Amino acid sequence: MGMNKILKLLGLNIGIAAVLIVIFSPGIVGLKIGGSGAFVTALSCTILFICAVLFLYGNYKMLMEKVKMVQTKELDSPEEYAAALRLHRHKKTFAETIDLLTGQIERIEKKQETIIDVLQQKFSPSEMSFQKFQAVVTEVGEVFYINIKSIINRLNAFDEEDYIFITRKAGKSLSEEFRKEKLSVYHEHMAFVSNAAQQNEQILLKLDKLLLEISKLTSLESSEIENMPGMEEINNLIQQVKYYR
Repeated sequence: MGMNKILKLLGLNIGIAAVLIVIFSPGIVGLKIGGSGAFVTALSCTILFICAVLFLYGNYKMLMEKVKMVQTKELDSPEEYAAALRLHRHKKTFAETIDLLTGQIERIEKKQETIIDVLQQKFSPSEMSFQKFQAVVTEVGEVFYINIKSIINRLNAFDEEDYIFITRKAGKSLSEEFRKEKLSVYHEHMAFVSNAAQQNEQILLKLDKLLLEISKLTSLESSEIENMPGMEEINNLIQQVKYYR
């Protein structure tokens, strides 16, 4: 059991005990079961019942409940990816990054829709130019979600309670060499998640540039598409991200 969970259990049980002491201590509230009227007896029994339920449910939930481990191969829709990320929102180490990532999912879906809408105004879906643009937009979206999958796998592997234990005073009783080795593993996970999130920001930026170029087009031969600066940047970025992963 992680130190964080132990502290939560102690906090819950000490809190319940403190409430009972305050309510039933003669020197404070001083409620009694029996001998003080039916109302006071009923109130006392109700408070005892509520505390008992809180004690049993709270301890069971903290001891038995585990965060669901999402299998990334089962993820399909943007909503599922976002939900899988939010399962790790309780990990304070990644809270801000997870907010960024879920926002990125909303943004890339919107950008892809906008690009397709603009393309439909410029080209017929049957034209080679339209199909080339659509293919690269689809591929960059696939790379984006491969990145998200990799991030979720890293979040699944990251034991924040153990990481906090190693970084706090209690963990310093371990040998310095062991602590450094453990921390290097966690720091690698953290660096990967941060870098992957930045890669996704680069993808979003390149899509913005491509959209700008498409919106300026008046006519274009399909053979010229690959030489457009925006297309070249996206193709290079796709290769870099694939290699990085």
